[in-house]
Amino acid sequence: MTQNEKALRIGTRGSKLALVQANMVADMLRMVGAASEIVVLKTTGDKIQDRPLADAGGKGLFVKELEDALLNDTIDLAVHSMKDVPVDLPPGLDITAVIKREDPRDVFVSNKAETLADLPHGAVLGTSSVRREAQVKRARPDLKCVLLRGNVDTRLRKLDESEMDAMLLALAGLKRLGLEARATQMLDDFLPALSQGAIGIEIRDTDTRAREIVTQLNHKNTEVALDCERAFQRALGGSCRSPMAGLATVRDGVLAFRGEVLAPDGSDGVDTGFTLTLGSDPRHEAEEAGYKAGAMLKPRAAQWLDL
Repeated sequence: MTQNEKALRIGTRGSKLALVQANMVADMLRMVGAASEIVVLKTTGDKIQDRPLADAGGKGLFVKELEDALLNDTIDLAVHSMKDVPVDLPPGLDITAVIKREDPRDVFVSNKAETLADLPHGAVLGTSSVRREAQVKRARPDLKCVLLRGNVDTRLRKLDESEMDAMLLALAGLKRLGLEARATQMLDDFLPALSQGAIGIEIRDTDTRAREIVTQLNHKNTEVALDCERAFQRALGGSCRSPMAGLATVRDGVLAFRGEVLAPDGSDGVDTGFTLTLGSDPRHEAEEAGYKAGAMLKPRAAQWLDL
């Protein structure tokens, strides 16, 4: 094997879902003629299971060790769930490609009720997301929300062992694990986490070989949608303690976006949205529009942003 054929080292977390996602990238690399190998790393976010990530430093804890491994040349690319990636990357790193987004919706999962509305008064619902908790409380303020950490299998086991009556999960993860049948109700009215359902590939920005290969995997419409969503997040300046949500879509050259920030108890909230016909520089236009939407919403949302 020559240097040009040297296998790309793919860094990933060790959860079943993370490995599925890393193997998806490996399969795509194979399709463009690039060999790869998977390197499993344990992240701080995986180690902390006894408290919300918001209390431990945020969702960036799922990516820090992978980014350190990139900077140390231990791996050549890192595969991330983009909703875990902070909007500001460390110097020297770049998200070079995002693959086609999976269905970004949240789903309601329960063995006791067909829908969120059908849960009995005072039922226990598990989630580790401040966004999901606020959305649940907006719809069902009587429910008791409890901390739910761990990988998808662990979460579903807790449900099956009746530790809680229901939970909310990302449909994308269930689909990638072949567990879509566990979804009891599609939550079409709940805006997802920003960047939910999207997988990003991060490299060292000086690695021209990796860039040349990885850019072939990029899905342009997903990239443009995430430029909008991440700019909205950046403009708001909120942390993972801030119940914010949003979704951008790109179809036939038109960008559509909806975003919101909620009070943590779901009692109030503000939202925004727009459609934009994209021109000659869709990434810049999407980023600019997303940032403007966040900046305009920020004064009304400031009381709920953990600034």
